[in-house]
Amino acid sequence: MSLLSFMGAVELGLLYGLVAMGVLLSFRVLDFPDLTVNGSFPLGASVSAILIVSGVNPWVATVCAIFAGMIAGFLTAWISVRWNILHLLASILTMTALYSVNLRIMGRPNIGLSGENTIFSPIEDLPYSHLFFMPIAMFVIAGIVLLCVYRFLSSEKGLTMRATGANMRMAKAQGVFVNQQILFGLAMSNGLVALAGALFAQSQGFADVNLGVDTIMIGLAAVIVGEAIFNPRVILTALLACVVGSIFYRMAIAMALNAGFLGLQSSDLQLVTAVIVGVAMITPKLRSKIIDFKSSRSKP
Repeated sequence: MSLLSFMGAVELGLLYGLVAMGVLLSFRVLDFPDLTVNGSFPLGASVSAILIVSGVNPWVATVCAIFAGMIAGFLTAWISVRWNILHLLASILTMTALYSVNLRIMGRPNIGLSGENTIFSPIEDLPYSHLFFMPIAMFVIAGIVLLCVYRFLSSEKGLTMRATGANMRMAKAQGVFVNQQILFGLAMSNGLVALAGALFAQSQGFADVNLGVDTIMIGLAAVIVGEAIFNPRVILTALLACVVGSIFYRMAIAMALNAGFLGLQSSDLQLVTAVIVGVAMITPKLRSKIIDFKSSRSKP
């Protein structure tokens, strides 16, 4: 794998680390299977792209993209908790509707941002910008977001949200308004995913209505791979595992597709993803079996 492919994998891994943190909030913290991310990722890209080409400041466009994602997540949670609709069905309804919404926002299937001012414009003219400076910029953004999410989840409100996902009945007995926690948690989760979509559009130079395909799979793969590597027991380690798992996932994809002896093509991406996720899910079980076997052998 070339240096360019390696640094590109690191850049995308850091970017999709934001998606993984959003998936962590919904799946792990709130125990809410949420497919809305397949729609909120291109929603963030489309909102930021259409505002940028309309002359809006890219930072303002990025913030608007975050709020758009939060509205999408809030809508999914509202459908579920207000009308008692199954989690997956509520998220599928929102995800399906967002496809048409994204087309409406952009007015066409895709928008190019070539020559437009973005938040990455100050570093685009630097030497080797896309090779070194773009991954550094993504690292800084991912680090800031990680610290903000960790600070929130360590606060009283964050602990309340974690308690809601861990044991909803216990949380209700303690006077927690669990529906409010789900509404805010899903909004926060999809806001992170929309932020990733906005950054993707600005870093790659385009927004497309089909960007959200397999976003949930990529986020879950990053979470599962990170958990297989770190076996996290505290929230900070879990967040770090999301980012590191995302980087490892993108690097594994890049190495598999660039390994000529394997004969893989870009059309085999789904197969490679399934294999990586499968191995990551099996690894913790194998690790526990090995530990149990060694402990049994050590007993007299």
